[in-house]
Amino acid sequence: MRNFISVQDVDNIKDLVAKALSYKADPLKDKSLGAHKRIGLLFLNPSMRTRLSTQIAAQNLGMEAIVFNVGQEGWALEFEEEAIMSGSTVEHVKDAAPIMGKYFDILAIRTFPSLKNREDDYSELFIKQFIKYAGIPVVSLESATLHPLQSLTDVITINEILASQQAIPKRPKIVLTWAPHVKPLPQCVANSFSQWINAWGQADFVITHPEDYELDTQFTNGATITHNQDEALKGADFVYVKNWSTFNNEYGRIYTNDPAWMLTNQKLALTNNAKVMHCLPVRRNVELSDEILDGPNSIVTQEASNRVWAAQAVLSEILKANY
Repeated sequence: MRNFISVQDVDNIKDLVAKALSYKADPLKDKSLGAHKRIGLLFLNPSMRTRLSTQIAAQNLGMEAIVFNVGQEGWALEFEEEAIMSGSTVEHVKDAAPIMGKYFDILAIRTFPSLKNREDDYSELFIKQFIKYAGIPVVSLESATLHPLQSLTDVITINEILASQQAIPKRPKIVLTWAPHVKPLPQCVANSFSQWINAWGQADFVITHPEDYELDTQFTNGATITHNQDEALKGADFVYVKNWSTFNNEYGRIYTNDPAWMLTNQKLALTNNAKVMHCLPVRRNVELSDEILDGPNSIVTQEASNRVWAAQAVLSEILKANY
C-alpha cells in the first residue's frame, strides 16, 4: 500500500480487518516497526477521534507523531495551479508539500468540503495536490468526499460483532439511514461507508433517505435504495445513522429536517435487534435519541475505540510496503 485514500487502495479488506483485530489483541506487537519514522498529521479542519486515534496508532508502532493545525498554526495554503496569489492564501501547496515530504515519512491529512461547489469538492484537489507534491505516502484522515479510516473502522466493528453473536446471520442486513441535523453536512461518511460495504460484499446493503438526498452513484452502486425508512429497517442487523446534505440539484443543502427520521426504540423494534452505529460526534435527540445512544443496542463507543486499530493496520501496511 502506497497511499490510503479510499477502499481502492486496499488489496484485501478481509486481511486488513484481521490485521486490525490482531493489533487490538496485542497493540504493541510491532512496536519497533516505525522506529525512527515520523508521521505528520495535518488538519485543515478540527478533529477529536481521528486525531487521537491516529496518534495512538502511530505510537503503538514506534513512530513519532507531530500534529499541525494548518489554518490556525500556519499559513493559509493555496491549492490551485497557476494561481495568482493576491488574496488571503500565503503559501502554495507545491512549495509546502515537498518540505513536509522531507520532514516526515508519512503524511496524514484531514480536509473538508466547502459544500458550495460540487465539482470542486468532488475533484479532491486538496489531497491530490499533497500526493502529487509531497513525494511520500499520504493517508486520508477525511477528504472532501470520503472518510476511509472511519469506514475501515466500521467494517472492523461489524466483523467483531458478527464473530461474537450467533443471533446475527453470516450475511447480515446493513442499513444506512439518513438522519436530521441542524446544519448541512458533507456526504463523506455516507459515501465512504457505502463504498466499503459494497466492496466488502458480505452483506445485504440498504440505503434509506428522504427524496432529494441521493448520493453519488459511484459509491452506492450495489445497494438497495429506498425512501421508506420503516421498510428499510425491517429485519436489519446493523443500522448506521448519519446525516448528509444534498448531492444532486442544489448541492450542499438541507431540504427537510423531519424529526420522524430520527432513530428511536420504536423504530428499532422493526429490526432484528439491530446494533446501532454512528461515526460521532452526534447531536443527541436530533440525529439519534438518548434511548438509543444510552441503550444496549448502541455500539458507538466500541466503534470509536476501534479507530486506533484501523489506523494502526493502515500505517503498518504502508510502513512495510515503503520502508
